[in-house]
Amino acid sequence: QVQLVESGGGLVQVGASLRLSCAASGLTFSSYVMGWFRQAPGKEREFVAGISWNSATIKYANFVKGRFTISRNNALNTVYLQMNSLIPEDTAVYYCAAGDGMVITTSRVAYKYWGQGTQVTVSS
Repeated sequence: QVQLVESGGGLVQVGASLRLSCAASGLTFSSYVMGWFRQAPGKEREFVAGISWNSATIKYANFVKGRFTISRNNALNTVYLQMNSLIPEDTAVYYCAAGDGMVITTSRVAYKYWGQGTQVTVSS
């Protein structure tokens, strides 16, 4: 049984940093593209960042603008999202996802497994 478990969310003030983690089990983690998505109230789930199996290729949404960094540790079956300079517009539930293709895609349908999400709230 595949499980993706996110952690690290919370309530922070504008300009703060958070580091999200996603621990995977039940799959060959190093074979999967990993992605982070987010969903704000009343909005569709959107792509944030993705990383290839060997970390050689990384893709970010335009709104990240150098503030977020995705990374992974295949030995620990974990993917991370370091978020700096947080703004209220970053408030959302953040999800990690695993895709069994070789190419990072921004489309939700390409990701096979999803975590339950972790709430990030940025207050002004």
